[in-house]
Amino acid sequence: VINGATNTVIATVAAGTSPFAVAVNPVTNTIYVANYSGANVTVINGATNTVTTIVAAGTNPYAVAVDPVTNTIYVANLGSSSVTVINGATNTVTATVPAGTNPYAVAVDPVTNTIYVANFSSSNVTVINGATNIVTATVAVGYNPRKVAVDPVTNTIYVANQSSSSVTVINGATNTVTATLAAASNPVAVAVDPVTNTIYVANYGSSNVTVINGATDTTATVSAGSGPYAVAVNPVTNTAYVANYNSANVTVINGATNTVTATVAAGTEPITVSVNPVTNTIYVANVNSFNVTVIDGATNTVTATVSAGTEPNAVAVDPVTNTIYVA
Repeated sequence: VINGATNTVIATVAAGTSPFAVAVNPVTNTIYVANYSGANVTVINGATNTVTTIVAAGTNPYAVAVDPVTNTIYVANLGSSSVTVINGATNTVTATVPAGTNPYAVAVDPVTNTIYVANFSSSNVTVINGATNIVTATVAVGYNPRKVAVDPVTNTIYVANQSSSSVTVINGATNTVTATLAAASNPVAVAVDPVTNTIYVANYGSSNVTVINGATDTTATVSAGSGPYAVAVNPVTNTAYVANYNSANVTVINGATNTVTATVAAGTEPITVSVNPVTNTIYVANVNSFNVTVIDGATNTVTATVSAGTEPNAVAVDPVTNTIYVA
């Protein structure tokens, strides 16, 4: 647990075996950690940095997302092809919803109370009604969907298909595919800027980023470092940040011009990136240097390198408390 004001570690909280993903509910100041090898979720009280409970999930929980409006948590279980639904008020499982084969990613639209699950091995997306926990649609997408992101303003969903080098665009009102857009080789991450209606896709195999205009479904290509693996957006500054796994740096993209404004050195094998839009600070988890790079978004300079545990794989920010959580 990192204090964002001081860039110091204020706590190390025990989790389950192989914590692989982390998500924050800023409304309740609660943190949820998906433990891949423990088949459970660790729930942390953000006020005290103590574990409040451990909730059983499915086999190999791989991703976790929070709906802060309904205080509900969704866990994609890679090994059991299901989604565990947790009531955040009681920390109890309210449903186990079947998904496709090997659900890799999950995203929530808090406006429509709908959940989208990218199923890697069945090449589809499971759509779940958050009010009923019922699957309302299964939408075919490209081969091996790796990540999914939602634009709650336009009610549009974007799916990065790793093995077909494409992005599937889904209309959230009809659950139909409205476009399949070409990306470069091995798109593995996608992020949405809802303010500008722009989507950023990190293409691991071609060392670039596909930028999609959400209004027209037209694309541009921006060069990145080697092996771009994760992407995050600051909608306040209209800036995108790309973690380049193989070149140990972060590409900074100006969203107004689609140009690279900086390349910032990070640690060894940066695997994920997260943004605090309130403080304009970027956090990069470096899986093989066991630390987190802190970048000042105003100057694009590294302000700190914070030691973390072994193989930090995920990072989440609570912008309300200015606290960062690293699994």
